[in-house]
Amino acid sequence: LNPSASSNSSTSSLSLPSSPSSGTRPLTSSSPSTSEGLPTSSPPLDVISEGVGELSLVIDTEVAKKACQEVLQKVKFLKADGEVSSASSEPVLVNGTAHPESTDGGKPPKISQEEAEPVKNVRRRQKNNSSKQSWLLRLFESKLFDISMAISYLYNSKEPGVQAYIGNRLFSFRNEEVDFYLPQLLNMYIHMDEDVGDAIKPYVVYRCRQSINFSLQCAWLLGAYSSDMHISTQRHSRGTKLRKLILSDELKPSSQRIRREVPEHSLSPSKRTHQRSKSDATVSISLSSNLKRTASNPKVETSQDEPVRLTPQREFIKSLMGIGKRLATLPTKEQKTQRLISELSLLNHKLPARVWLPTAAFDHHVVRVPHTQAVVLNSKDKAPYLIYVEVLECENFETSSVPVRIPETRIRSTRSVENLPDCGITPDQRASSFSTVPNYDNDDEAWSVDDIGELQVELPEIHTNSYDNISQFSVDSITSQESKEPIFIAAGDIRRRLSEQLAHTPTTFKRDPEDPSAVALKEPWQEKVRRIREGSPYGHLPNWRLLSVIVKCGDDLRQELLAYQVLKQLQIIWEQERVPLWIKPYKILVISSDSGMIEPVVNAVSIHQVKKQSQLLLLDYFRQEHGDYNTEEFLTAQRNFVQSCAGYCLICYLLQVKDRHNGNILLDSEGHIIHIDFGFILSSSPRNLGFETSAFKLTSEFVDVMGGLDGDMFNYYKMLMLQGLIAARKHMEKVIQIVEIMQQGSQLPCFHGSSTIRNLKERFHMNLTEEQLQVLVEQMVDGSMRSITTKLYDGFQYLTNGIM
Repeated sequence: LNPSASSNSSTSSLSLPSSPSSGTRPLTSSSPSTSEGLPTSSPPLDVISEGVGELSLVIDTEVAKKACQEVLQKVKFLKADGEVSSASSEPVLVNGTAHPESTDGGKPPKISQEEAEPVKNVRRRQKNNSSKQSWLLRLFESKLFDISMAISYLYNSKEPGVQAYIGNRLFSFRNEEVDFYLPQLLNMYIHMDEDVGDAIKPYVVYRCRQSINFSLQCAWLLGAYSSDMHISTQRHSRGTKLRKLILSDELKPSSQRIRREVPEHSLSPSKRTHQRSKSDATVSISLSSNLKRTASNPKVETSQDEPVRLTPQREFIKSLMGIGKRLATLPTKEQKTQRLISELSLLNHKLPARVWLPTAAFDHHVVRVPHTQAVVLNSKDKAPYLIYVEVLECENFETSSVPVRIPETRIRSTRSVENLPDCGITPDQRASSFSTVPNYDNDDEAWSVDDIGELQVELPEIHTNSYDNISQFSVDSITSQESKEPIFIAAGDIRRRLSEQLAHTPTTFKRDPEDPSAVALKEPWQEKVRRIREGSPYGHLPNWRLLSVIVKCGDDLRQELLAYQVLKQLQIIWEQERVPLWIKPYKILVISSDSGMIEPVVNAVSIHQVKKQSQLLLLDYFRQEHGDYNTEEFLTAQRNFVQSCAGYCLICYLLQVKDRHNGNILLDSEGHIIHIDFGFILSSSPRNLGFETSAFKLTSEFVDVMGGLDGDMFNYYKMLMLQGLIAARKHMEKVIQIVEIMQQGSQLPCFHGSSTIRNLKERFHMNLTEEQLQVLVEQMVDGSMRSITTKLYDGFQYLTNGIM
């Protein structure tokens, strides 16, 4: 490390941790160009070359700390004015430049009177700056130094030493914390200078060695964020080289993992599933070859040397994307739905396998896709589709054994037995009993799709209350001989009646050929889970779970990913500041610059679907779903609506979210609204017309649900808006850096123009007092309610796309 400091920055004050000045230069790197002649006892901060070799050295925090302390010790030789060391061959540092000393008789070099004064000033500034360097090092080592500060210093600092130190500090953060900023890290690696890339690469390489999932996510993001480069530049860029390195599977763990787990018991002893007990490599190869053979993915290009470690998951994702591309060529939604079901049925023949859904929050293996439940979503030109995926939760999807395949025609004949309470039966005993069930020929007929919908058998809950929905207090009052006052009975009776009223409320939509997804999305999630589990050959297993995912082809989800990061950051900020705003960030997986996956919002349908199916105003629909105005159910749903509406109004204002028709606003079963489709944010709008001029969408129907302009809930809504904006601007830099880093080298339409970041900062209104902010919020709310462009845009969407 070199204690050089720029004369322009040595006198400047230390910047705030959340927004370090780009001119701050407290530390430098130990690169060969600046450290020649400086002997050091600690090893240098090595970086990874572009080759495929092993990581030569990863420096931990203690080593970096010692190196920084040595730097501070070396600064002390500059304390005495006019004293120049001649006993060693070390160079004298002036303005960060090495000047070799004279070897004439061992005497120090002569300094002219003209040069003496500038040299003294430099030494004095370096002496004063050493204390600042000490404070910066203390900040880096303090508990306050979080991943957000690390990303900020990595992006803003121009000193290789600081960048190398921060790159090393990445190892000290939890994986989940760094993963949130993975798009920013990889975009800096692709588009910024080599010093930043060299600081980031050791961490990325290390994590790729540890995880297949991390490796694939890095490869996908590197490909997507390199796509904006010119094709000739992209081919030889550092991002493309790292992507090839990852996909070549050279980054395997240095020591092989322990042997794959062996299943304790086999659920099916038939010879047809015996191949699942072979080695993991054999299973993976067979999966890959199967994926290449089937009609659902005829264009898979795979070399014979493609690594087995990454192949199954890559082929699984390619198959899902290939289905989407083929659906887009069909003219009607009916044809698309039929083709989707048949394609997924073929895909089921290759499952179970060592594949997973990257949007899930737990380790699992995919065992089955209930193909008849898949639906094609609304889209004019493309064919996004929603699928439900049955998985078995496991400890580690890389090392846990792949589940044994259970044929559809087996095991389901004991449905009455598997729905019994545990009664002391162990899972092993239950599993062994299923393995001896005979294979009835008429089992398929007994478990047809039509029958599944009529079954009323419920699976046992882990914590089942034998008294159903009645509270324990109410039961005690009923069975007590001393007290028979009706007030004790009423408490449980009211709760039961409320639950029964909710259960009998019309919650189903009619099947619409033009919108087949409405019925599937309206069905309560728990009901869907129960129904699919009863019809699944894997449903009896205790670690069975149901997931869902939206597959999109032909759409660039990089803007969606950016919006997700901003929403997640604001959600964390509002929770920290205890502002009761409600938003629902949903996960985004970018596969390429024109494909990806989206985590669906369960128990929610679009306001367009609500109005089309119910033919009611929004307030009347609320009363139908949640009861009359004064019921607890309605008041809770109304509060949820207000808190979510205030949160998303702030989101729409800060990010300038456009295309806000009722097809892009969801309403969930608890009364929250959720905005989706962030394809037009910041500097972009539909056809770049900038037609929607209001700060956010606030219609008269929304205000009616809140209780009207004079209602308490409407005032509560405006108060939440003010509190949320005050909290957001307190942490503005955390939001700004997410967007600013992604602008590097980007051709995304949301970054069109040169004032995107400046305009974003201005919308936080850092120069206004809280009283002035309150006036601003009142003006934005009033202007959005009266906006003529909002009404015109909704009318335009109704006339052109039929969106109500």
